[in-house]
Amino acid sequence: MFSNRTNLLKIPIKQQNIRHLCTTLTKSKSFRQWYRDLWISNHLCQPPYWHFTQIGDPILRTKASIVPEEAIKEPEIADFVNQMIKMLRKYNCVGIAAPQIGVSLRIIVMECKENLKEKFSKEVYLAREMSTLPLTVMINPTLKVLDYDKRKFLESCMSVKGYSAEVERYRSVCLTGVDDRNNKQLLTLKGWNARIAQHEMDHLDGKLYIDHMDPSTFHCTCWEVVNRKAGRVEIPFYK
Repeated sequence: MFSNRTNLLKIPIKQQNIRHLCTTLTKSKSFRQWYRDLWISNHLCQPPYWHFTQIGDPILRTKASIVPEEAIKEPEIADFVNQMIKMLRKYNCVGIAAPQIGVSLRIIVMECKENLKEKFSKEVYLAREMSTLPLTVMINPTLKVLDYDKRKFLESCMSVKGYSAEVERYRSVCLTGVDDRNNKQLLTLKGWNARIAQHEMDHLDGKLYIDHMDPSTFHCTCWEVVNRKAGRVEIPFYK
């Protein structure tokens, strides 16, 4: 289905980038481990994932492949984009890139709902120049900076779970590409939405926000809870 330009060797999305993990097991198992093995499948989790890949995973440091034009309307791409949308909304995100769920293709999805106003104070909402952004699918996107004035705000990422830092981003950008029906897209974004676009485009080029952050502001988002609960805190990687 796919040409060699994508390095997918003409195999379906659900078969590419399969991770072969080696797990060392102890010879003797506890009853709990033995019981769990009775009902938990021993099949490896394969991409596209229903969780976010985490920093350290090589796919997050790999430049994603272009989706061939002839493949854009294929049902596999439509199914994959639909999964990205579901993940975006399941985890209450504003943006997601294909490598974040284990598929190295140049696809991003963004959405800022109206209820974003309820999550932030009016002052923060205005200072960050936040605004609603309809569900946007971009395949093979390109980004052009329109306003080189940079703004510095806290930024986080589902692939660097539990941490945040201040990052400088350009104030306004233009994003072009096509949607999953191969219709041309052109978006002029400003403020927070421009930040989202730059963050997701970084993912397609094997970059993370930590590459641009102010290191002195990097912090664990739940450090206060960790102290209050004497370290008895878990950060879930699923939902």
